[in-house]
Parts: sequence; C-alpha cells; structure tokens
Amino acid sequence: MVHPVRQVPHLLTLADLSPSQIQRIVRHAHFLKRTSLPWLAPQKRHVALQRLPSQSLFNKSVALLFSKRSTRTRLSAETAALLLGGQALFLGKDDIQLGVNESVRDSARVIGGMCQGIFARVGEHEEIEELARYSPVPVLNALSSLWHPTQVLADILTLHEHAHLFEPTPGKHLMGQKPGKVREVRPLTVAYVGDSANVLHDMLVTYPRLGHQLRVASPDDAKYRAPKAVWDRVVELGCDKSIHWTADPREAVHGADLVVTDTWISMGQEAEKEQRLKDFQGYQVTEQLCREGGANPKWKFMHCLPRKQDEVDDEVFYGPRSLVFAESDNRKWTIMAMFDLLFGRWTLLAQSGKGGKSRDPEPRAAEEGERAGEGETEAEKA
Repeated sequence: MVHPVRQVPHLLTLADLSPSQIQRIVRHAHFLKRTSLPWLAPQKRHVALQRLPSQSLFNKSVALLFSKRSTRTRLSAETAALLLGGQALFLGKDDIQLGVNESVRDSARVIGGMCQGIFARVGEHEEIEELARYSPVPVLNALSSLWHPTQVLADILTLHEHAHLFEPTPGKHLMGQKPGKVREVRPLTVAYVGDSANVLHDMLVTYPRLGHQLRVASPDDAKYRAPKAVWDRVVELGCDKSIHWTADPREAVHGADLVVTDTWISMGQEAEKEQRLKDFQGYQVTEQLCREGGANPKWKFMHCLPRKQDEVDDEVFYGPRSLVFAESDNRKWTIMAMFDLLFGRWTLLAQSGKGGKSRDPEPRAAEEGERAGEGETEAEKA
C-alpha cells in the first residue's frame, strides 16, 4: 500500500491557525501541565502510578536555532523536550556555520536531516520563512521581527487559568466547572500600551477571533504602528473590527480588564534608546494611569519579560494585579504542547471537524488536550 506524502507542517504565526486550533493547543498545554507537575515535585511513594506525559519525542531531537539571546524561551524549550522524552540541542549564532560559511537553505536541510524539529529565534521574519521553505522537518517560530506566537499562547493559557479573576460574581467560575478542565474566560477588553512589536502582532490576529476587544496605545508615528505585512493579516482575518488604536494610553485603558505592555526597545534597537524613551513618555503602566483612564477596578497586568521600570512601575509589576510570573511559567507548557503536536505528531495543523476534533489520519493520540482530566488518553490505551 502506497501512503501519500505528508506536507511538512510549520507554524510562524497564530494567524495561520483557526480559533479551534488555538484553543486545542491551550487545552493540550493545560493537560500536559497537570500530567507533568507530579513528576517535577519532590519524589513520593508509588511514583509508578503517576501518568507519564506524552513521550512523542522519545529518541528525537529538536534544534534550537537561536540568533538572539533568550531566557524563558530557551529554558522552556529545553525542559519541555526532556519531559516529552526527547532532547533539545542549542545552536547559537556562534556555534554553527549558518550565516558564516553556510546558507540558510543548506543549513535547513542539514539540521532537518538530523533533527525532528527546528525551533528558531531569528532577527528578520524572512529568515524563518526561508528556513521553513527548505526544511524537511517542522519549523516553529520562537520569535521573529514580526511575530511571537508561543508568547501569546502562554498568555491565553494564563487568562484561562485565572478566568475567575475576571468574573463579576465571586465563585461563579466554579459553577458547572468539571475538575481538571481548562476554565472558560469571558470576553475581555484588553489594553496594550507600548510599541507595536511581535507580541502585539500575534495578539492582533488572535484575541479578536477569541471574542476579546483590543485597545492599543502607541505614539503617533508609523514606526510604532503595525507594519503593512501584519495589518494585512489583521484585515484578512476580520480582526480590525475589534481593535481600537490611539496615541493616548489613558484612552486605551478605558474599560480594560487586562493591561499589557512589552519592551519599548527590542533587541537590535539599542541605538534608538534615547529617542524611544522620549517618544514613550507617559506610557508607563501605573495605578494612576489606569485609574485616570477608567480601567476596570479589578484590572490585571501582563508583561512578556524581561521588564524595565520605564514600562511599568514596581507597584503594578510586583503587586496583586500582576500575572507576569504565571505567564512566564506557562511558556513551558504551551511550548511543550506545540513540540508534542508539531514535532512529535505532525498533527497541529490537522483540519478540525465538529467540536474541534482532529481529522488527522493518525491515531487520535493528539487529542489529549481535548479530554484533559477525563481518564486515559488514546495514546495510553494503545
């Protein structure tokens, strides 16, 4: 019997996923987190009775092709690959021939011939597009100049885990909630205050499709607004109807349930520091800013890190409104879910039928996240 050649799946932005596919990743990340945490706790008796997380990367290797510094992304990737039974190989810009004596095309073929996935953190987005064009194995965007999909997935998981904080009625989140299931989060008003960078770009193409409203504040200068390549995707997906853009941060936070910011000076923009700090005066997220702008009294705060005090003051960053470290922790679990579904199973981009169930011809092992907390997975029954 001749099996059809499967197209190599890649993921460079959440704009390439449907809302059901995005939610499937979030559910799967929640499931993997619940399954893995007992193994990471201090050892107890009867450890053999604990369920192992998916081992889809058993005897497999993932190349971490990083041309930029990283803390959370690298730690998440290396520890996630280990939990999935595989190994992550860190390939920094000074470690391999890429960009020195070897082209991107040749490097993609060589790395893809020895590893089962490429997790790439690059400069210009064109670099990862070229990698994906020539790689024989899946390529996942760990960060590029335009997009940062794994960060926004971690943010979404964090919102679901803290859905009760956004409910007007205390305890309402427990009504009808099945143990172990990821919580539903109500439609939110999300304010973003800062530069139009890669994190915001994936927010723009994702949050409106999940039912949320976005209110964005950035200086009235084209370099601080979404580039054409990003905005074209926003319009193509119909997300522009749920986005309000202004130069006034107080206007942006009006009615906000969640306030988000990011660095004003991305890697490679250090020479612009003085001008950028001047342009972003008045954009620091503070209690006063959100009070004057009329944010929801129970508003919460997110930042992808690393953080500088110019962007948000200590009172907010370290205070009870902040979800930043839960958000940071969840980088591991959403990256683990992506590694499992994209590198381990090649089912991330499988078409969905009714109820978001995969139509992938492989065994339905990739549906763990659909059934989190509801007994054995199909993979474990096999």
